[in-house]
Amino acid sequence: MTVPAPQTQPRRSDVTRAAILRAARERFAADGYERATIRAIAADAQIDPSMVMRYYGSKEGLFAAAAEFDLRLPDLTPIPPEQLGETLVRHFLSRWDGDETLVALLRAASTNPGAAERMRDIFANQLTTAVAAFGTDPTTTARRAGLVASQVLGLAFTRYVVRLPPMVDTTQEDLVSWIAPTLQRYLTGTPGS
Repeated sequence: MTVPAPQTQPRRSDVTRAAILRAARERFAADGYERATIRAIAADAQIDPSMVMRYYGSKEGLFAAAAEFDLRLPDLTPIPPEQLGETLVRHFLSRWDGDETLVALLRAASTNPGAAERMRDIFANQLTTAVAAFGTDPTTTARRAGLVASQVLGLAFTRYVVRLPPMVDTTQEDLVSWIAPTLQRYLTGTPGS
């Protein structure tokens, strides 16, 4: 006689976490980062707000865990090599201008370790893959992607988070003119060139 294998039930904490994340995704999508509250998310998940804090520590931590981020990087393989920097600057400016969740993640990453880790993962995985696709030397791909990330994140931080007047007042075309050559050097140049 065979004994049926016991069915394992998900742990209660796993069920609670899943409910919180589901509620947070819906609330952040509906209300945006700034207007979404821990209380509203907890009410949506039908739990006490203290449970949200217990599992995620803060609104920023919850946001970093709940939000799905895709940089939607273009395929760089058909781009002429001399246009890579310009293509990426234009792409990132349009992404930052059109997606408040990326700005919210950047803001959260400056103070929350979980959000910072999420930002690192996004840029390390997505940007490195895009840079590798156009045929860089594999030994320098991660460094080149990191240099591009440093420039793009610095631009986003000063323009969209700190709102430094010269950065906010500069047109996208002028930003492309200034920043594209730097990204181009990071992507195709050599150190010291």
